[in-house]
Amino acid sequence: MTTAAASTTGLPIDIKPGKLFIADKFVDARSGKTFDTINPATEEVLTSVAEADKADVDLAVAAARKAVDEGPWATMDARERGRLLYKLAALVDANRDEIATLETLDNGKPIFETSNVDVPQVIDVLEYYAGWADKIHGDTVPASGNFFTYTRREPHGVCGQIIPWNFPLLMAAWKLGPALACGNAVVLKPAEQTPLTAIRLAELVREAGFPTGVVNILPGYGPTAGSAIVNHPHVDKVAFTGSTEVGRQIQRESAGTLKSVSLELGGKSPNIVFADADLDAAVQGAMAGIFFNQGEVCCAGSRLFVEESIHDEFVSALADHAKQVRVGDPLDADTRMGAQVSEEQFTKILGYIDAGKKSGAKIATGGERALDKGYFVQPTVFEGVKDDMTIAREEIFGPVVAALPFKDLEEAVARGNDTNYGLAAAVWTNDIKKAHRVAHALKAGTVWVNTYNSFDAAVPFGGYKESGIGRELGKHALDLYTQTKAVWVALD
Repeated sequence: MTTAAASTTGLPIDIKPGKLFIADKFVDARSGKTFDTINPATEEVLTSVAEADKADVDLAVAAARKAVDEGPWATMDARERGRLLYKLAALVDANRDEIATLETLDNGKPIFETSNVDVPQVIDVLEYYAGWADKIHGDTVPASGNFFTYTRREPHGVCGQIIPWNFPLLMAAWKLGPALACGNAVVLKPAEQTPLTAIRLAELVREAGFPTGVVNILPGYGPTAGSAIVNHPHVDKVAFTGSTEVGRQIQRESAGTLKSVSLELGGKSPNIVFADADLDAAVQGAMAGIFFNQGEVCCAGSRLFVEESIHDEFVSALADHAKQVRVGDPLDADTRMGAQVSEEQFTKILGYIDAGKKSGAKIATGGERALDKGYFVQPTVFEGVKDDMTIAREEIFGPVVAALPFKDLEEAVARGNDTNYGLAAAVWTNDIKKAHRVAHALKAGTVWVNTYNSFDAAVPFGGYKESGIGRELGKHALDLYTQTKAVWVALD
């Protein structure tokens, strides 16, 4: 769908209309429907993409079912599955500049991030799970009686995977890597706002030589394509990353077929700064915690708790740094904050900012649209925030942080935990005992100490409470994509 050759459209790469990828072929939707995907930095149409619905899901699931039940994928050596994943990682690496550009155009995030964060991490994740493919095994069990008893780790079969728009290709890798390493086939639906890198990945899947039907990519909308995947009787497992609201809906719908479900959902993460911290480092950490990826990060440090004695100084320094963030053309290598993904998201964020102002919170910096064209929002810092304000309770999913003073450790932990979410948290202190006390007390799936937004393919990620079910990344993700079978062999 793309080439790195000179573009005839004024874009740095040519972008062709996108199609569905089913059974190793690129096809139109059965309905013939298409939808436009927009460049959020210019508000202009990039291209049209085929729109999948239930009829297309039926075809893709049938292809995936055949791959796991009959095709060569069903009997392929685990080591060979790993080789295919390594080859896919190498193909992403070979096309990394084009893929980074495509992601920037479709999502609005800076090319600095797609080139230095997103695409390198995609490669890391695929390589990491390639290495796991031949190391997934069961155990022998000393059961009572004269038996030889052992367990097998077997794939679920067909996995439906629904991914978000904030890290489109990286979230696809988080899902595809462990699923394929474990021997599953996949029907993956990218977000309708950002389908282009998933379609490009499908081209690389075919080039890598994965058997027919193992990977199927279906751009489309949640109520049609997404719901059809969740409700399909021949889909054995569903994995979703996105909002808690949609996660609840998927959980309800999947109950009809009792599918295995894993969910990586929203957050309202506390970022706690003590007076004994390295304040310069903590300011930089707070910046990374909320302005990285335009704040469109499920684990963003959107509640900034600062010890009272340093609160005013810290917020002032943070506001000064926020004013220096370069917001603009995502294709400019010097840009550090790009456009929000869509007009809907842009409007939602500005609505939250307006709600914060009306509730009595004070803008330390930002709070407005950043540019005349495109979905750009200024980096925004609120102070004078109360815990019960909307901007301190609800996930904004934008470059908006609420600063809140606290008196002591116990108060910081109690208020940090006072949320329905539990995806991530951070603590900044030079007291190692204090750091561990707080890390143990916070109810979150990830706690960073003197850092923020640090990730690695080997380290699990997921949430407590309404932030999700299950853990992605690391060896823990293998549990999401395998079932354990016990085998008893009578020896007498």
